[in-house]
Amino acid sequence: MGHSVVLAYDFFSWRAILDILLISAALFFLHRTLLRLGTWKIMAGIVLAFLVFVVASALNLQGIEWIYQNVSHVAVLGLIVIFQPELRKVLEKAVSVSPGRLRDQDAHLPGLIAESLCKLAEDRCGAIIVFPGREPIKDKLSGGYQLNALPSIPLILSIFDPNSPGHDGAVLIEGNRLTQFGVRLPMSQSTRLSEEYGTRHHAAMGLAEQTDALALVVSEERGRVSAFVNGEMQPMANADATTAAILDHQREMGFLGRDNTPRIRKRTVFQVLISVLIATIFWSTLIVAQREIVERVLPVTIDYTSPAEDLALVGNKEDEVKLHLTGPKSDMDTLAANPPSVKIDLSRMTKGTQTIIITSENLNLPKGVTLLDSSP
Repeated sequence: MGHSVVLAYDFFSWRAILDILLISAALFFLHRTLLRLGTWKIMAGIVLAFLVFVVASALNLQGIEWIYQNVSHVAVLGLIVIFQPELRKVLEKAVSVSPGRLRDQDAHLPGLIAESLCKLAEDRCGAIIVFPGREPIKDKLSGGYQLNALPSIPLILSIFDPNSPGHDGAVLIEGNRLTQFGVRLPMSQSTRLSEEYGTRHHAAMGLAEQTDALALVVSEERGRVSAFVNGEMQPMANADATTAAILDHQREMGFLGRDNTPRIRKRTVFQVLISVLIATIFWSTLIVAQREIVERVLPVTIDYTSPAEDLALVGNKEDEVKLHLTGPKSDMDTLAANPPSVKIDLSRMTKGTQTIIITSENLNLPKGVTLLDSSP
């Protein structure tokens, strides 16, 4: 009962609440980034390894615990190298803000773009049109030509005409203008998109994985329009569906009619709640594990100080002693990894046979660890 009260007191302290909220935020951004980038296979392996460690700790499997404790530092460095793009994206997402310089977009623009894409699909002309989001995309793009023109159906059709010099690239729409054409997009690094799709689809997926932009693609082989956003491909059934996709993106980004009213989707709320739940379970499990009282026998070395000048130490001298200790599991794990030494002061010894009783005064133990016995 007392242990539960202490745990509840710790849980409702401001430090615990702040700790859980920070862990929840990290999990939420990590989930959103990995969902967009499609790197779940590696992450699933890491989660499996973590679950094995949790089970090993619960069952006190010392061999597995030893392996994890000695490999963990190298593993962390390896994960930083492997997930460097994802970690960079998480940090960018955490500090990204909506740029105030973006202008409102015309409410008639989505219908015009949708009609243009449908005409291109009917003619089997490939095309990519990009609507940026809040996150900067300039560093993800390459090539292209400056345009800065008002959008119109004839202009868009001429840009993606097979004889146009920039028809293989993407058109970038910022505000109410076509600002660039012939732009090259980053290729997708994930395997979520089938190889049967061409370069345009993989390029649009690459941009959707790395940014919050909307990329609309016309397939010249299939004559269909697809929308790529947040690392997902959504086929567009008709012009109305394409218009709705553009409007949804504009509203979510806050670019339509200066409507800055916060919109929180049910999916986002669910992801936040799951992140808080996982963080709470993780924190509670960690605290319970740290508070668990265990007993262990640790072999430690003995350090002797020099005796008085007129005395000498003779006979068999013990170099090691086994200590029977009890305390919180976290402290005991630390002592097992870095065992203390027993210090015996011989400067105060007198002539004759001496019996030395080892006590906590001979050791530098953590506050919660108690010495029960020693042998010999």
